[in-house]
Amino acid sequence: QVQLVESGGGLVQAGGSLRLSCAASGSIFSIYATGWYRQAPGKQRELVARITSTGSTNYVDSVKGRFTISRDNAKNTVYLQMNSLKPEDTAVYFCAAGPTAFRWDSWGQGTQVTVSS
Repeated sequence: QVQLVESGGGLVQAGGSLRLSCAASGSIFSIYATGWYRQAPGKQRELVARITSTGSTNYVDSVKGRFTISRDNAKNTVYLQMNSLKPEDTAVYFCAAGPTAFRWDSWGQGTQVTVSS
């Protein structure tokens, strides 16, 4: 396991941008897959984007072309660049990490993203 700390959330107007960061402890993070999830009030948690240890990425359809996930293994950090934000992107965003995608064994505490119309 690794410890994960998210940052970068906040309040932004529709059409704006935010960049979330997920900083990890432990050198094994470089061989871990990482995912960004979000959970809006009254809704199930959904996987927004994921990235493998080698940099392959995958996105949910609703964010394709707007969000970009990337990682900097030297800094043990994964990023989620969010552009053209919409009110429906409002949620608590969590990062997760694990030896492979969907075998997450570590979760962050979450960071709130609020998009106003």
